Amino acid sequence: RAIVSETAGTTRDTIEEVLNIDGILFRLIDTAGIRESQDAIEVIGVERSLEKMRTADLVLYLFDVSTETPALPGDARREGVVQRLRDILGARLLDSLVKPNDDLWVRVSTDAWRETGLALRDELGCHYFCFLSAIDWMPSPYGRGEDDPTQPPPERDTEIRQGYCGGQTRLQVFARVTNLDEHWGITVKADVPDDEPVVESWVTVYAGANWHERETHEMFGISFAGHPDLRNMYLPSDFEGHPLRKDFPLLARLVKPWPGIVDVEPLPGEGEGDESGD
Repeated sequence: RAIVSETAGTTRDTIEEVLNIDGILFRLIDTAGIRESQDAIEVIGVERSLEKMRTADLVLYLFDVSTETPALPGDARREGVVQRLRDILGARLLDSLVKPNDDLWVRVSTDAWRETGLALRDELGCHYFCFLSAIDWMPSPYGRGEDDPTQPPPERDTEIRQGYCGGQTRLQVFARVTNLDEHWGITVKADVPDDEPVVESWVTVYAGANWHERETHEMFGISFAGHPDLRNMYLPSDFEGHPLRKDFPLLARLVKPWPGIVDVEPLPGEGEGDESGD
C-alpha cells in the first residue's frame, strides 16, 4: 500500500488492484495523498493522481476527523484557481476566500471586471453562467420591516460592511460561473464607484448575462458599458428611482408594516366592551 510521507515525491505513486466482492469485480486505484507542493516531481505525481480521479466512476475521500475542517482536493483546486487568476490579473485581484470543503469567492478591481469573466471562460473552463446581480451594503435608513411599529425605533448600526472579500464602496456587482467538467464554481465581485456606478458588460462574454444586467440596472441603477439595450424589464420607462437600493422609500411599507407583522383580530370574548366574555 502507499506510504504517506512528508518527503516530496514519496507519496505520489498510484497503486492499482482488482477486488472480487460477491462476484463483482472492482478495479481500485489508490492515489495516496494529494496536497499542494512546490516540488516539481511531486506536482507531476499530483496531476497524475487527479487525472485518475477525473476518469474514475467513483471517488472516495478518506481523511482524519479533527477539530479543524480538513482540506479536500477540491480546496487545492480552488487555491489553484485563485493563483491562476492572480497570474492573469496581478494586483487587480484584490482579495479571495476559500472556505474549506465549501466554495470560492474573489474580489477584483472594477477595471478588471470584464477581463475576469473572459479569464474564467477561456482560461479556466467556466462555460456555465449562473447569474449576475448587485447588492447595496448600506443599512436601510428606514429600519427593518420586522420592527414593531408601535415601539420606538431601535438604535441602528450605520456602518457599511461588504461581506466576503471586503470592499470599498456601497454598491458591488457579483456574478457566479461554474466549471461543469471539474465540478467547481466561483463567485466574483467588484466595487461599483459611488460617484459613477458603471462597470463593463459581460454580455459579449456570457450571452446569458443580458437580462441579468438589465435587471441590475433597473433595480440598483448600475450601468453596464457595452450592453446593447438596458431597457427596464419590470417598471415603466419613466419610473424614478431604483427599488433595491436601501435608500429607496418603499411607501407601501411606510403605510403598512411588513406582512410578517399582522394585526391579529381578537377572538370572541376578548374584544374591549364585549360583555359576553368571562
